[in-house]
Order: sequence, then structure tokens, then C-alpha cells
Amino acid sequence: MSSPQTWFLDNQERGNSHARLYADRSDGSAWTPGNRVTALVDGSTYFARLCTELRTVGHGDLVFFADWRGDPDQRLNGPGSAVMVELARAESGGARVFGLVWRSHLDRFRFSEEQNRTLAQALQAMNAQVVLDMRVRRGGSHHQKFAVIRRRDDPARDVAFLGGIDLGHGRGDDHEHRGDTQTQPMPRRYGPNAPWHDAMVEIRGPAVADVECCFRERWDDPTALQHNRPWLWAVDKLRNVRHSRSPLPDPWPAPPPAGRDCVQLLRTYPSQSPPYPFAPKGERTVAAGYRKALARAERLVYVEDQFLWGTTVADAFADALRRAPGLHLVAVLPRYPDSEGGLQEPAKDAAHAEAVEVLREAGGERVHLFDLENAVGTPIYVHAKVCLIDDTWAAVGSANLNKRSWTHDSELTAAVVTVPGDDGDGAPPGSFARRLRLQLWAEHLGRAHDHVDDLTDPVADLAVLRAHADQLDAWHRDGQVGPRPPGQLRNHRIPVASMALRRAVEPLVRTVIDPDGRPWQWRRRDQW
Repeated sequence: MSSPQTWFLDNQERGNSHARLYADRSDGSAWTPGNRVTALVDGSTYFARLCTELRTVGHGDLVFFADWRGDPDQRLNGPGSAVMVELARAESGGARVFGLVWRSHLDRFRFSEEQNRTLAQALQAMNAQVVLDMRVRRGGSHHQKFAVIRRRDDPARDVAFLGGIDLGHGRGDDHEHRGDTQTQPMPRRYGPNAPWHDAMVEIRGPAVADVECCFRERWDDPTALQHNRPWLWAVDKLRNVRHSRSPLPDPWPAPPPAGRDCVQLLRTYPSQSPPYPFAPKGERTVAAGYRKALARAERLVYVEDQFLWGTTVADAFADALRRAPGLHLVAVLPRYPDSEGGLQEPAKDAAHAEAVEVLREAGGERVHLFDLENAVGTPIYVHAKVCLIDDTWAAVGSANLNKRSWTHDSELTAAVVTVPGDDGDGAPPGSFARRLRLQLWAEHLGRAHDHVDDLTDPVADLAVLRAHADQLDAWHRDGQVGPRPPGQLRNHRIPVASMALRRAVEPLVRTVIDPDGRPWQWRRRDQW
């Protein structure tokens, strides 16, 4: 396991970031040691943990959350555990609840305007400080998904959650992937309640205060919440949705050390007018963090991602494949895009095909692409945003592998490197990156999480992944005769996108699906 400074961005490499994060470090470090990071794979796991923590907050405790989509009735852990109920219970029990929910685009475009407004309205009625936030670039979104719980009397129990899972319908699936009974609209190929694969991290230790700082920066931004759509003031007035924000309590000291995981928060904020006071030219440390880590990759880059689009992101991975001839790239992706019909589906297929061409030109047979299906053959929608490099560097967050997430929308990702230790200090054995890889591979291979002792080498074990995918492909091809082979892995088929189609949909990809949020001077020079 390597020293974190060889993998993490230093203050100079953070470049255009003007965040308060790490600003007061006497040693100048741009990351936080002393944490215990736990992976929470799939929504039911995360929801249950969040519910447990919310039910144990008390008088004077603080709860902060930010969300892209929030359904007030989404159950966290069985009957009576709706998001709205649990947050209102925390507020009524004496905790103070603060929330930033994205002011969504219209529902008729398959977004969540009504759900997010209803969540904010309901929690405001319970005296929680929750507001709708539209301080984004036009056409963009606040895509961050995180929660922070601070304990007034027991900081050792402080916790932060961040990753790809919204507090919304469809996310509450488990490792068997039969889908969330509280459904959201998805393409028919994913069935009536789409199986959904996702990931979050649970952070304990000083980095909890870093996640809280991200919330505080957004909350304290003096820009009007609806500066992109001022006519919504009238709509909110009729619905009794408040825009006022109470000042946050003064920040508390960071929680005490809890483990051997070093955490660096990587973020995206676009360049926009009016600018973010904490990132006047935007922030692109997600892109910079990935690029630095990929420059050190030697054996295996393992990715699970909702999107793998275009050349901007693919080039960073292709450069690593060309530099290191022994490097393999494994990507687990959705079988189909999240759009059906119209121009968006072929546009997303074309952008995906373009990225795969770049990767295969650089890596050839060292590029391995898979998708997933459940035990009855329904495709699993991969919504996770995970990258693991050489069992050393891990990234879990809200940022996808596309230009939009690297430049245009607000995003928050945790990069994690475990420092060596004797494993006698109560910390889990091995690196966080290795533990997460084995946890994910166990799920996809149809094994129990404690039956992965034979997966000792991340590159040699690629043969196990390929064999499982080949066997399941052959079983389908041969008419599903005999017992179904174990696991979820299928070989990913790249959609065929002609050059004429790519040219036809390119304006839609560039302006709507995968826009660029960098200042125009930076775009022109391809500068990050």
C-alpha cells in the first residue's frame, strides 16, 4: 500500500479550487487521515444504516443532507420509516435538520420537480430547515448525495454518508436485485420495478467535518436560491414553500480519529454567473483526482459506472492503458441507457460507443466490459459511481464518467487510500479498495461475501469474471437449458452507432446530454 501523497492531489494540484477544505492544515496536507471508511453496497444497505443513525440522534445534534431526488414516502427500513417521517422525527426530538434539495427540472422530462418540492414543503412544515436549491449552471443540476450527522455529546459517533444513492424511489434494492417495490419510471427492458445496483460510503473520523464543510459552503452562498428560474417564487408562494435560510450553528471540532483510511474529497462545480464564492472559476478536482490516480495505475482499473460517454473521460483511461502495457480495465455498466425512444436513447448509445472505441484502440483485449442481470434474467441498472485502482486507490461518489459530471453539475466523491498498519488496531484488514473490490465481485459472481479467499490476485482473477460471463451468455444462447449458471455477469454488447447517426445526435450530446461546464477559455485550450 502506497503513501497517500503519491495518489492524492496536493494543494497546488487542486488548482482552481478555492474551498475552505484543508485550508487550516498546519502541515499543508490536502487530505484527512485517521478515518474508518465502510462501503455500503446497494440501496437497502445504505437506507437501513441511515435509518439507524437518524433514530439515535438526540437533543442538540445536527443533521445535514443534500440530495438530487427525494421522495417523501421512500421507506428506509420497512413500514413507518419514510424519509419524511425519519427526518421529521429527528427534528421533533430536538436535533436540528438542515437540507439542500435540488430544484429539479420538470417532471414531464422524467425529473423530480414535484417530489423534491413536496419533500421540502413537508419538512419545512415540521420546522426543519430544508430548501430547494437551483444555484446551478443553466441546464445543470445539484447532483451531490450526502448526509452528515454530528453528535453534540459524543463526537466519536459522528458519521457521514456519500455516494450515488438518492433518497428516492427505485433505489432501495438489495444484493439479489429484485428491485425496489417503490418504483420509478424506467425503460421497459428493466421490468416493472427495475433492479438497481449502487454504492455509498460511510465515513467515521475527522473527514466527517470535511463533508460538513461542503454543505456549509453551499448553504452560506448568498446567491438567490432560484436565480435561474425567478418565476418560481410565485409558484412557491402559492405552495407555501419558504426560501429563507437560518444561519448554521458554528462548526464543531472534527471528530476524533477512527481508523487508517485517508480521505480526500473531490468535487465538481461549474463555471457560472454569478460564481460560487467558494469556487469562483468552478472546481474540477473530480477530474484532476482521477487523472492523477490513473497516471499511477499499473495492473487493474476497476470501474462501475452509470455512464461511460465520449472522449473527454475515455482519453484519461486510454492514456493509462497506453502508458502501462500490463494494465487492464474492467468496467461494469448498464446494459441499456436510462432513456427509451426519442433522440436521447440513440444519442447516449452513440456517446457510449465513441468512448469504448477510444478505450479498445488503446487497450485492445485488456479492456473488459460487463453488464449485470438478476436471477430471472432482468437487466440490473448500474447506477454506481466506483473506481478502484490496483487495490490501493478507491473513489466512490456521485460523479459519473462523463463530461457533465467532470465539469458541469455539482458532484462530491470520496477518494480513499488506506495507510499500512498491523491490523491490530481494530481496523479491518487490508486496504479499503481491496475490500470493496472483493465485496463487489462476490455479489456479481453469486457468492457470499466471505467466500472470496481464492480471489487473491486482481489481474489473474479476471479469468474468473470472464468465465462466469461466458457461461451465462452460453446458457442464454443455448435456450436456457439446465440450471442457470451462478452470478450476474454478462459480456457487455456495444450498441452499433453509424457515423451518420453520431453526427446527427452530436449537437444533442454536446448541449444537453453531456455539456461542458468549464470557462470557454479553458475549453478552447482543453485545460482543466
